[in-house]
Amino acid sequence: MGKLAVGHVSPMVLNFSRWSIALIIICSISVPQLKKDWPELKRHWLLLLGYGAIGYTAFNGFLYTALKYTSAVNGAIEQGGIPVLIFILNFLLFRIPVSAVQILGFAISFVGVALTATRGDLDVLLSLALNFGDALLLLAVAAYAIYTIALRWKPAIHWKSLMAASALGGAMTGLPLVLWEEANGTMILPDLAGMGMIAYAALFPSLISQVFYVLGVEGIGANRAGLFINLVPVFGTLLSLAVIGEALQPLHLIALSLVLGGIAIAEWGKPRPTA
Repeated sequence: MGKLAVGHVSPMVLNFSRWSIALIIICSISVPQLKKDWPELKRHWLLLLGYGAIGYTAFNGFLYTALKYTSAVNGAIEQGGIPVLIFILNFLLFRIPVSAVQILGFAISFVGVALTATRGDLDVLLSLALNFGDALLLLAVAAYAIYTIALRWKPAIHWKSLMAASALGGAMTGLPLVLWEEANGTMILPDLAGMGMIAYAALFPSLISQVFYVLGVEGIGANRAGLFINLVPVFGTLLSLAVIGEALQPLHLIALSLVLGGIAIAEWGKPRPTA
């Protein structure tokens, strides 16, 4: 969708609009739940808005800006560092163990990400150069890793209330970036096609996928959930085949197998709880 949106809507307008619409949708179906959770929402308002500010706006803001300076290949590969950073921070902060088999699974999964990003061309990988955009990408990676780990502190509220508060944080902090885009003369208001892309982004990547991700982190923990992020560039490539009409190659199937295989190995080798 990011590829299709070029020229139809600018990145920060897309980001602000998607979270604003997601906020309207989730609030419209959550009024009774919001009333019930209101005391907890007031008590934890800063944390809840922070989820949207860091996990949604900061991540996307750094990512979109970084890709103006560095390549999409760098972007895809460096996003593969999110699970590693989650592992490291969880160990340093909470002494959550990581097994050797999990590390092996991550490495295999990361190879699949790199294969997807470089389209199997070793010369592309060897010719990668680092610049200011890569520093911004590292900030994006750090933002999403921090967001994932911080979900351990989410209050005991319904997922509808959690998403409403987070979407509010994403929309509020996304507005200054729209003003920044306008000041730089890069703001593009959506045309008809852009509006359709905003609607898609608001419903699927913003709302539905984030609900599943939050519930996934709650169910299996940040370390294990974070590794599934490596499926994003692979699924993105497969969607490009279906939507944009790119040709399916054996490389795509190999990359998908590596990513899924790495996740399966990491799941199999996760540390077992002690008695």
